[in-house]
Amino acid sequence: MASALACNTVWNGPVSRRAALKGAALGAISLMGCSHGARAAESHITSTFGGGFCNLNFYLANAMQTAQRDGLILDFVPTPTFAEQVTFLGAGQVDAGLMPYTSFVALYDAGAPVKIVAGGGIEGCVLLAQPGLDTPAKLKGKTLGTFQLDTLEVLPYDWFKKNGVAFKDVNVRYMGNTPEAVEAFRAGSLDMLCTIEPYGTALLNDVKGAVKLSDGLDIYGPGYTDCVLAVSDELIRKNPAGLRALIKGMMTAQLMAEQEPQRTLETLVGRYYKTSMENARIAMGKQPSVVDARSQTQFILDRVNSIQDMGYIKKKPGREAIDWTFLEQAIAENPDLYGKLKLKSA
Repeated sequence: MASALACNTVWNGPVSRRAALKGAALGAISLMGCSHGARAAESHITSTFGGGFCNLNFYLANAMQTAQRDGLILDFVPTPTFAEQVTFLGAGQVDAGLMPYTSFVALYDAGAPVKIVAGGGIEGCVLLAQPGLDTPAKLKGKTLGTFQLDTLEVLPYDWFKKNGVAFKDVNVRYMGNTPEAVEAFRAGSLDMLCTIEPYGTALLNDVKGAVKLSDGLDIYGPGYTDCVLAVSDELIRKNPAGLRALIKGMMTAQLMAEQEPQRTLETLVGRYYKTSMENARIAMGKQPSVVDARSQTQFILDRVNSIQDMGYIKKKPGREAIDWTFLEQAIAENPDLYGKLKLKSA
């Protein structure tokens, strides 16, 4: 899949969230070595990406090349599995990745030289159940579809814990990718599914009587972070101006999404999101883009406790794993742009 796409690519299919680690390294290296002709003098940042509406401003920054005015091109490197999205950044094959904060924590715990530098999107995680499975007691022994070491696994872990059900009393089935998971729930092969927007909205609309157990708001409160922008330490050292331009480009995309939602969806639905325009409108309201995630610092660090309790990491990352310096510089350099944003920390 990756090797078939061109440089400065936009991607046209559903992204995987979790599967076995093998495959796309050669395609990524090929993309990173492409010749950009007339744009050779411009700075480039290569990045992997996810599949939910938490990636909306990142998708838009790629589709519209919102940082090009500042001399930066954002090059997407597609991967056939979410696992490769994460490991590409950890292995230094890309400069950046828009990913669940849980995945970043795993990279950081493994010793990867990476930092969180900006936000991606908030809220939008949905825990669903089949018709009739509407109380925690009814869920014991049932099968949950999710993705390993993902926000979509941590949310149900936290929800079950809050509601007095041990996670070990649920049969957890780790899915290979989002389309597979969505179809399995739709077909009744899964009793529960934790997914992201726009797929949560689509399933609630398509599966008659489906139950929304949680959208995260009931346990985390409003504005909780799902995805973050993580970058390599090498990018920070070698191209700080490009990183600031990328963050500015993401803020520009966020402003367009807030002020011109219809134009935004017309740009992205079909090309990036395989869903109906109606579902996309609903989903956009449930999982908005927020680049300035500084207010979520403690939330991210607190969720690390759950990840450690689940046995995924040995040592909790500290505040040093999150570096808002370049976000704050981009804000200071672009006060008019930042002042127009509806959703932000300050």
